[in-house]
Amino acid sequence: MADEAAVLVEGMVKRFGATEALRGVDLQVPEGSVCGVLGPNGAGKTTLIRVLTTLLLPDAGRALVDGIDVVADAERARFRFGLAGQYAAVDERLTGRGNLRMFARLYRLSPKQARRRADELLERFELTRAADRVVETYSGGMRRRLDLAASLVVSPSVLFLDEPTTGLDPRGRAEVWDAIRDLVATGTTVVLTTQYLEEADQLADLVAVIDSGRVVARGAPQALKAVTGGERLEVTVLAVDDLAPAADALRSATGIEPVLRPETRTLDTGMSGAPGEVARLVRELDAAGVVIAHLNVRRPSLDDVFLRFTGHPAGRPEAAA
Repeated sequence: MADEAAVLVEGMVKRFGATEALRGVDLQVPEGSVCGVLGPNGAGKTTLIRVLTTLLLPDAGRALVDGIDVVADAERARFRFGLAGQYAAVDERLTGRGNLRMFARLYRLSPKQARRRADELLERFELTRAADRVVETYSGGMRRRLDLAASLVVSPSVLFLDEPTTGLDPRGRAEVWDAIRDLVATGTTVVLTTQYLEEADQLADLVAVIDSGRVVARGAPQALKAVTGGERLEVTVLAVDDLAPAADALRSATGIEPVLRPETRTLDTGMSGAPGEVARLVRELDAAGVVIAHLNVRRPSLDDVFLRFTGHPAGRPEAAA
């Protein structure tokens, strides 16, 4: 059933010496959904994926993937999930078709089954025309689509994606997003870690925010955004020297500590939603001698959720998880 858990994590603990990377993680992902796992660098996202995919043994707790214990029955569990890491694991010296046939044979499919499965996946991921080209000639988006195809050779119930679009340009990212949506439409459950908050917003039915080895927030993206409050005001000042007086003015007027982004000369603050509040804040800034270059009122985003629950803005997408 769709409301049953495809992934169940209870009390997961993982230590590396004195460092506790996972500190009692609990997570439940319904079948046929996308769960986006967010968190700052070093929060434990990749460690969690490695435990769930049998690459690491936990120190405490348990995890079930498609109802199978990933520790007690690791070999059987491996036939229920697929994994695509941060970087494409395909062989660049082989063709796309050759890569998929190789993966199929590693999964113990017969030569005939391997050929048929490779052809099916090449068509599914729109790689048929490039099937007999060596992978080193593929674009970044094509390589990631081939990597996704390789992770689906055995038609897994659950697909784990660790930073699936790292390093891709917008077009390549959009191609991977479309491929993920197609997979979910056919019933695959997807668990993905990402630092592109837009990616989680676009794809995820459920978001789990991890910080310092714990899940500090979980829920549907819209529900988490609602928790952060009402509309937000973004102010871009004309000069960097205006940031400090602008921050003082907004802090005094709202009682909220604004977020400063000096590289863009921008301040971001929450608002109560009272009538005429924007006009009042503009008057306060004007009274402080601040020259406004741009003003924007927006609804809460996952960036605001990230900030609320981790205490700082999301890191650079290019950084390691």
